[in-house]
Amino acid sequence: MHDFKNTSFGRLMMRDSPAGPTNRRAPFFCRAGFTLLEVLVATALLGIAVAVILQLFSTNLRALSASEDFVHASIKAETKMREVLDNDNPSETSFSETTDDGYRTDVWIKDTLKERTENIDIRLFQIDVTVRWTKGTKERSFTVRSLKAVKKEI
Repeated sequence: MHDFKNTSFGRLMMRDSPAGPTNRRAPFFCRAGFTLLEVLVATALLGIAVAVILQLFSTNLRALSASEDFVHASIKAETKMREVLDNDNPSETSFSETTDDGYRTDVWIKDTLKERTENIDIRLFQIDVTVRWTKGTKERSFTVRSLKAVKKEI
């Protein structure tokens, strides 16, 4: 077997570490255990990684909650828009409704583009449906707009 201690590499590996004398039979890279500094650095890195991952989860949960609210608002706006469009004889008006789950629906119907439709036998109504709700301290809203052509009454 080769005598490792008599080579220059072996002598370099057998030197005492800055922390104090080591076992003369094993090179310094074969020592068992970790220093306090190594444990503290590893713990800090692990803590930072866990904090970043938890922050990402928190952000994703907020985004999911916000998207769920927008889906509910869009469904309510579409439903109200279909109700208004089903009316065969609309008139200029506006009204608001509040639901039990905290959504407020505002509807505006107005006669639009009169100068462009005066020579033809239709009237054009613009319909705006806005759904508003409060999430935390912020008020959010979602608006749907459509046009409806109605035959002029003579």
